[in-house]
Amino acid sequence: MQSTSTAASEPALAQPAPVRRLMSLDALRGFDMFWIAGGEEIFHVLAKTTGWAWAFFMAEQFTHVEWNGFRPYDCIFPLFLFMAGVSTPFAVGSRLERGVAKSELARKIITRGLILVVLGIVYNNGLFTKPISDMRFPSVLARIGLAGMFGQLIYLYFPNPKVQYAWFAGLLLGYWAAMKLIPVPGCGAGILTLDCSLAGYVDRSVLPGRLYLKVHDPEGLFSTIPAIATALLGIFSGKLLRSDGPSAHRDQKTLWLVLGGISCLVLGYCWGLVFPINKNLWTSSFTLVAGGWSILMLALFYWIIDVRKVSGWAFFFTVIGMNSILIYIAGEFIDFDYAAKFFFEGILSFFSEPIRAVGAVLAFLAVKWAFLYFLYKKKVFLRV
Repeated sequence: MQSTSTAASEPALAQPAPVRRLMSLDALRGFDMFWIAGGEEIFHVLAKTTGWAWAFFMAEQFTHVEWNGFRPYDCIFPLFLFMAGVSTPFAVGSRLERGVAKSELARKIITRGLILVVLGIVYNNGLFTKPISDMRFPSVLARIGLAGMFGQLIYLYFPNPKVQYAWFAGLLLGYWAAMKLIPVPGCGAGILTLDCSLAGYVDRSVLPGRLYLKVHDPEGLFSTIPAIATALLGIFSGKLLRSDGPSAHRDQKTLWLVLGGISCLVLGYCWGLVFPINKNLWTSSFTLVAGGWSILMLALFYWIIDVRKVSGWAFFFTVIGMNSILIYIAGEFIDFDYAAKFFFEGILSFFSEPIRAVGAVLAFLAVKWAFLYFLYKKKVFLRV
């Protein structure tokens, strides 16, 4: 009697679905990082060497507002944190669906957050090169790590959308109430100045080392509270984009993003009349305004790249976006300026200003991009 293999008759083990990536998210992350990596210098150099009015206008847009107010450059940092939130439903949500325990996911989320805090400390201070009193502990990476971590934990342990929205509103309203009602010794309550804000007072009282602005730090501990809401805005957007539905519904998702972005802008600018839009304090109004512009930029990139499938132009930014954290910290350890001068200074010497000055900036950016492209081709990506 002929035997039959049982392997063929047994059901195949279900394979976990691969984690979907949004091409538009990688491109938008690269677009954001392009300006951090030195792209804004194009306008500053043009303004300095030509005196053109439009160059001065653009250069001003790529500087931070000193205190109250908002310019496009003030959106660079919150956009990055927002995008960390957008990726959460794709990364964490897919693992939940595959049956990964919440405790294991929470451990990974917390570990990632703490690693970013440590990387931020190293980025600011080097490795054990300064006494603690001279070290700056708050950082951009720490803000992303902590705010993103708490946002992801809320997503993980409070899956009910209404509860997540309550967290979002509570963080913004609670921060507003605290900043307005809790008195600061020697100043009183509700004084939103560099010296007298509650955020600065808490950071001076709690954080070791030095603060970026001596009496205040824009990436301080207390102002991380509303930054969690920035991450949650990204999570809400990511949940929308990951929601099931045929491709025909992608236009509808884009429309919802646009409506959400406009709503945040209206609420943020209205709230700014009583709680000023302020990046240094990461006020609730700033959270909504920066979040609104972030949502609109995501909608634009998503519609062009993932809906209309016009993606060739985005490859330049995708290469940057796939290694965004690496290029952010690499400048502290790699002398890209030296490499740019080595390869391009001789050629640029044949040109006059402003071509030589702008060319030097473009050469600097080209060297950075070539470095990232090499890593991209080798499939080397820094993942935290």
